[in-house]
Amino acid sequence: MKSEFELVETRPPLAARMGYRAGNKMASTYDMVEQMNYLYVNVVKARDLPVMDITGSLDPYVEVKVGNYRGMTHHLEKNQNPVWHKIFAFSKENLQSNMIEVTVKDKDVITKDDFVGRVLFDIAEVPVRVPPDSPLAPQWYRLENKKGEKVKNGEIMLAVWMGTQADEAFPEAWHSDAHAISQQTLANTRSKVYFSPKLYYLRVQLIEAQDLVPPEKGRVPEVVARVQLGNQTRMPRPFPPQRSLNPIWTEDFTFVASEPFDEFLIISVDDRVAPSKEEPMGRLLIPVRDIHHRMEVPKLPDSRWYNLLKPAIAEGEGADKKKESKFSSKIHLRIWIDAGYHVLDESTHFSSDFQPSSKVLRMRRPCIGILELGILSAQNLLPMKSGGTTDAYCVAKYGNKWVRTRTLLNTLNPRWNEQYTWEVYDPCTVITIGVFDNWHINGKEEGRDPRIGKVRVRLSTLETDRIYTHFYPLLVLQPNGLKKNGELHLAIRFTCTAWANMVILYGKPLLPKMHYLQPMPLRNTDMLRHHAMQIVAARLSRAEPPLRREVVEYMLDVDYHLWSMRRSKANFFRIMSLLTGISAICRWLNDVCTWRNPVTTCLVHILFLILVCYPELILPTVFLYLFVIGLWNYRFRPRKPPHMDARLSQAEMVSADELDEEFDSFPTSKPPELVRRRYDRLRSIAGKIQTVIGDMAAQGERAISILGWRDPRATAIFIIISLICAVFLYVTPFQVVAVLFGLYWLRHPRFRSKLPSVPVNFFKRLPAKTDMLI
Repeated sequence: MKSEFELVETRPPLAARMGYRAGNKMASTYDMVEQMNYLYVNVVKARDLPVMDITGSLDPYVEVKVGNYRGMTHHLEKNQNPVWHKIFAFSKENLQSNMIEVTVKDKDVITKDDFVGRVLFDIAEVPVRVPPDSPLAPQWYRLENKKGEKVKNGEIMLAVWMGTQADEAFPEAWHSDAHAISQQTLANTRSKVYFSPKLYYLRVQLIEAQDLVPPEKGRVPEVVARVQLGNQTRMPRPFPPQRSLNPIWTEDFTFVASEPFDEFLIISVDDRVAPSKEEPMGRLLIPVRDIHHRMEVPKLPDSRWYNLLKPAIAEGEGADKKKESKFSSKIHLRIWIDAGYHVLDESTHFSSDFQPSSKVLRMRRPCIGILELGILSAQNLLPMKSGGTTDAYCVAKYGNKWVRTRTLLNTLNPRWNEQYTWEVYDPCTVITIGVFDNWHINGKEEGRDPRIGKVRVRLSTLETDRIYTHFYPLLVLQPNGLKKNGELHLAIRFTCTAWANMVILYGKPLLPKMHYLQPMPLRNTDMLRHHAMQIVAARLSRAEPPLRREVVEYMLDVDYHLWSMRRSKANFFRIMSLLTGISAICRWLNDVCTWRNPVTTCLVHILFLILVCYPELILPTVFLYLFVIGLWNYRFRPRKPPHMDARLSQAEMVSADELDEEFDSFPTSKPPELVRRRYDRLRSIAGKIQTVIGDMAAQGERAISILGWRDPRATAIFIIISLICAVFLYVTPFQVVAVLFGLYWLRHPRFRSKLPSVPVNFFKRLPAKTDMLI
């Protein structure tokens, strides 16, 4: 692998690693990041401000200035006692002045803003606050004029202190690098924590309907049923068509529902009078919150008959008609919410959560540890905007908790130094960290945040209580090839708090019990995962600031299951690498049998004879060998966590045509000629796979036909030889048979033939069903 795509281990000055040698107790809560000092100015309010305009009004605002950095509050019209409650944060390492100037001004539209008064602070005299100290109490300060004299009217309430990123005011503060943006877009730059909604599987069994009333009398309707939940719609099989007043379907449908269950399950029954025209016959609305929840119980809930209402009555119109109506069609349903499953919103290969949906079942799984993540910094980011700048922020996802760092503006080497913590319920899970460029700091809503890169870390590969600090390469596969957009500096620590529970977990199923008692049909898995992703993306995009849809989809790998020639090659070479170990063992055995190394062959003979004479030593020897090999490999254990491997992913040498195919939309938007060429290529590959599968099927059919009398002569030969072997093995001790077989198998090459052996020749002559294929 190229060195630029590898991990780089670092030794940043983290308090958790230094052991508080510096005497700073701030590390008790923020010990996985580097300490960053900030100057905080809390502008609370003002009172008794003098009138500055001829009209007798005042539109005050506050300007906080430290050297070349300046921040301003919003102005309040005609208010001599304004209230702002605005906190400004200035990075201490960028301070270029020894004084803090807090100035109150009067906003004028036509002329220059009027000076009302100011307060000066010496930075050297600013107090230092360290959490968990209580917040610093703001105080009233008399305003001064430009000569330093106290003015008659006007006071301002302020609090000024030195703190760190562990301060409670840090997330909501207006940082010095963002003072140039507007108040409306400031929220898009702040750090936040999000929780994705709890998802459930909603199951519907559509059984039958009775006494349907057709729109046209004297005509047998062609019944079409629909079941809808939000944007999810299911329909029974169209064939054979249901031409009856009492149709029978008996079909199961699965939907993804989310808390707080404020949607309605809609069942409609229509009459298809033409290929593109349907007339409604009945409708049913069921609140999702009223549906029965099933836990870890295999028994299904009882089915029920529901009244099908006419569409006008179902939608709330014609309440009088509902009272007058004494007859209604019926529909037979079984509806329930499966709370014992885990709704997959990401691939199981790198999922961060396997807990069931039910809160009761979640409480039965104890927490086994704590995951701490320090998002330190990034370096060598590529410019993502035309002006040669990048406004980068990070998003981390583990379980249902998402975190977003603040956006650092106009820098290619951002330093976040933000720390987050998650509870861990299963060590065989993956945390995902992505880096994005913020395109919404100027109030534009139509843009998309470009992806800079992503990192995945599996918790089971981390040593307990060890701090991993590395620069991870940010790799993104684009239509023009693999691109490195920079490096992300992370600090990760997994702490186990319940060793016994963690060891027991390795013997338990990965998914909840219901996934094995009543598995979900495989044909629905991808569709349900897609709906779950859409629900999570829609919910998080409504937060403030929003986690936008493109961010959520990239973090959840929404396109992971789509076809890709590159991924197919990567999976093929993964299988080949596994078979390499088996082939190495086979080559070693072949070297032993061919006496390539006589000393080794003699030792194998001796070991074989010992095990034959003392068979009770076979299993202890095998397990002792495994123990010794594992202990020996401990010296060579991986010292770095796994990361995105460009060579394993076949991303370094991928062709342009394969990339163009991978980034194609679904369904395709390419010209027919290109699609035809790619289809022919897939046909050739599928032909080879078809041949391999056919050969595997033929071997299995030959094994079955040994006793099936499809070849009567071969079966007769086999059963006669089996009878002879049974008699021989009965009268001959097992140890003698084992010694004879072993010596024959390890015989010298001069006693070997280059032709295939008799059993192989006999097996290859057995019939298969290949000749029966059309």
